[in-house]
Amino acid sequence: MSNAHILILDDSVVLQELLVPLLSQEGWSVHSALTVQDGERLLTEYRPSVVVLDVMLPDGNGLDVCRRWRAQHPDMGILMISGLSDPMDKVLGLEVGADDYLSKPFEQRELVARVRALLRRHRPNVPVQPVAPVTRIVFDGLVIDLIRREALLDGNLVALTGIEFKLLLALARTPGQPQSRGALNEAAQSGTYRPLDRTVDVQVGRLRRKLDSASPGRRWISTARGEGYVFLPCGAVGATPATAEVEAAL
Repeated sequence: MSNAHILILDDSVVLQELLVPLLSQEGWSVHSALTVQDGERLLTEYRPSVVVLDVMLPDGNGLDVCRRWRAQHPDMGILMISGLSDPMDKVLGLEVGADDYLSKPFEQRELVARVRALLRRHRPNVPVQPVAPVTRIVFDGLVIDLIRREALLDGNLVALTGIEFKLLLALARTPGQPQSRGALNEAAQSGTYRPLDRTVDVQVGRLRRKLDSASPGRRWISTARGEGYVFLPCGAVGATPATAEVEAAL
């Protein structure tokens, strides 16, 4: 698609000066903005086929922008770029509506290839039914907000550390199914460092106590002997059908 319009929304002037000529060489019309306000104006004016969107912006949150633009333009390709290397940041970007996610620093040709792949997927003449991006995971009394990275129990904020929130999110994504300590390590820790299983036990224990304290009489996380931990979606003290087998093994 040689006449495609590409919008770059990133607050780095240096990166803009690199990407604009790089993408223009492909025959695409490239527009750039340093702020969300300017990006909104260019989005309305040119209706780009692909947006290259930074996560950290001076006048807004790139995740919020992605969620809003995805709802407004479901057929537009969105490639998020970020200096944040934590795997959970990539998960959040994809959850709120990004088609692809690239961590800085990146190879120039890789970015070009990813933009080209999004253009191949772009079908402006085919009606697309908007799909609401997942920004919250909700259970009975428990709300996990992926944008704000916080959890609320019965409307009250539960004070969680960053690692505790990641553990809760990893467990809540597979309710009723045991998660191994290794899998929880992978979800909670970035990079190649992996703590001992005992460290995960301590972190999950703290998370469990905070949830139990915020909702007395209910239990959200249980130990799956020999496997790890399991999230109880109903927050019940007794075993539910989804967790009865795990509970029986304790």
